[in-house]
Amino acid sequence: MPAYRYEALDAAGKAGTGLVEAENPKAARAQLRAQALVPLAVTPVAAAGGAPAAGRFARRAFDAAALAVWTRQLAGLVGAGLPLERALSALADEADTPRRRELVAQLRAEVNAGAPFARALAGAPREFDEVYCAVVAAGEHSGALGQVLDRLADDLEARLALRAKLLGAMLYPAIVSLIAVVIVVFLVSYVVPQVASVFTSSRRALPVLTQAMLAISSFVRGWGWALLAAAAAAAGGFVLLRRRPAFRERSDAALLRLPLAGRLARGYNGARFAGTLAMLAGAGVPILKALQAAAETLSNRAMRADALEVLVQVREGAPLASALAAKKRFPPLLAMFARLGEQTGRLPAMLDRAARQLGNEVQRRALALATILEPLLIVAMGVVVMLIVLAVLLPIIQLNTWVR
Repeated sequence: MPAYRYEALDAAGKAGTGLVEAENPKAARAQLRAQALVPLAVTPVAAAGGAPAAGRFARRAFDAAALAVWTRQLAGLVGAGLPLERALSALADEADTPRRRELVAQLRAEVNAGAPFARALAGAPREFDEVYCAVVAAGEHSGALGQVLDRLADDLEARLALRAKLLGAMLYPAIVSLIAVVIVVFLVSYVVPQVASVFTSSRRALPVLTQAMLAISSFVRGWGWALLAAAAAAAGGFVLLRRRPAFRERSDAALLRLPLAGRLARGYNGARFAGTLAMLAGAGVPILKALQAAAETLSNRAMRADALEVLVQVREGAPLASALAAKKRFPPLLAMFARLGEQTGRLPAMLDRAARQLGNEVQRRALALATILEPLLIVAMGVVVMLIVLAVLLPIIQLNTWVR
């Protein structure tokens, strides 16, 4: 039964909005009047063909965490034997936001109209990417939608956990660096000139360290805003250049060549590629389509280009392991497990194991890097503050010497 979004007035004259299911707009208005509401506008949530209205979902209804939770809930309801339409109806009733409720009502309306669930999901590409729709389509085709949705929820949660651990490992060094920069700029631009100005009237030469700190302070106060504006302009220009595919691929390739960040980027993208490919292959998606979808999930464009070349080689008859081994940007572990999977006929399981090992390796390296960076940043900040304090104290010590 189609869903309609309405705007109506209640008995007190207060305007409100909501959703109602009816055969047609006339029936929807009749339902509203039966509830003592005066309908002002009744619009369909989705057209009969299942295409969403243009601009209806300009903002995303699900973030990454909410999508994982919603997928887990849907998998539990479908796996318990509840029909898909009733499961979507229950999730629409429990939606936290009107936008999410409207999106789920749209999906339910399209499923009621006879559209496959995967096609209904594809109507909202901002919410459900190609991988999500491909997995659901494979689950519908195999008749094991509940199991496939459960596996999809596992993948989403694992991806979220890996991203959260990486962010958590890098958050503390980033905060320490930011605070250190703010403190140093404050000391150099305000404290040092205030203290050192007492000694500038003296005809005696100031210590070299104090003179250097005063010169730095003068430069920061005179050109600090210009440097900040130049840095902001450079960052903005870099972001604009990154929108060009060729430049982004070159910059991503340069990132992979860095000693520490490059290994983390290769491991993270390799884990994501292996996990997505394992999930799609395990759901019964053809290997070529699975490779295409897995390549699109890679955030590093250089590795994405390599993955698409792997797709071409596999389409021409090359084994997946050989095609991956030829691409040096992918971790060698991925090719090794792909070869084991092809030899044993357990490719999805081996790829899933590779994804887990690569994810664990990325977490280990990120935590080790954060553990090393934390004391180094603290020591560096201490050295800089010590130099600033010495630059202030040396003239005082020198003045005491002159007095004696």
